Amino acid sequence: MPNWGETVPAAGGAPVTVPRDPARDAVRDELLKADYHRHDPSLQERIYDWVMDRIDDALDAIAGDGTTGTTALVLFLVVAVLFGGALWWRLGAPRRAARTTLDVFGAAGPRSAAQYRADAERHAAAGQWTEAVREQMRAIVRALEERALLDTRPGRTADEAATEAGRVLPAHAAALTTAARAFDDIAYGERTADQGAYHLLRELDQALERARPALAAAPGGAA
Repeated sequence: MPNWGETVPAAGGAPVTVPRDPARDAVRDELLKADYHRHDPSLQERIYDWVMDRIDDALDAIAGDGTTGTTALVLFLVVAVLFGGALWWRLGAPRRAARTTLDVFGAAGPRSAAQYRADAERHAAAGQWTEAVREQMRAIVRALEERALLDTRPGRTADEAATEAGRVLPAHAAALTTAARAFDDIAYGERTADQGAYHLLRELDQALERARPALAAAPGGAA
C-alpha cells in the first residue's frame, strides 16, 4: 500500500501521486460523521466519570501505606466534596428544571377561578387526577384573589397563599396548608395524585366559597 505523498506507477505506466493533505482531510471528515459518535457519552456523563475517577484515586491514596493522619483527613474531605458534587450533578440537575417556576399559577399566569375549575373537572372526568388536583388548587387560590381575600400578587407560591389565606379564614387554615403541600408534592415533587386527593381539594374549594373572613378586633374590643 503506498504512503501519502508517494509516487507510484499507474496501470498504464504513468506515475500517480497520492496527495497527503486531501487524504488526511478525507479521513478526518469521515471520522467526524455522527454515525461514529452516536454512542459517545454526554458531557454530563464525562464530567461525572471524571469526578468518580478522582474519588477512586483519593480512596486508593487513603488506603495506601504511609498515609499520615492529617493527609488522610484532607483526602477524606476531598472525597466527601467530590462525592457530594457528583451526587448533586447526577441527581440534582434533573430537578432544577422542574422547580424553575414556583408560582402557583405556573409560567402561563393566572386565569379565572371558573376556568381552573372547568379544567379540573375535565381532567377528573378523564381520570387524570394529577392534573385535576393541580388545576383545582389554582382555582382555590384564584377564587380567594377574586374575592379580595388575597391580594393579586405575581409569583405567589401555594404555601404562601395557604399561609395568607389561613390568617383571614382561620377555621380553614389547616386544610389550606394540607392542600398546598399536596400541590407542591404533585407539581414539583414528581408525585401522582388520586381521586381522593382531588375530591378533598374540591370540597375545600366549596367550603371556602361559603366561608366568611374573620374580622379583626378594633381598639376597645369591638369587632
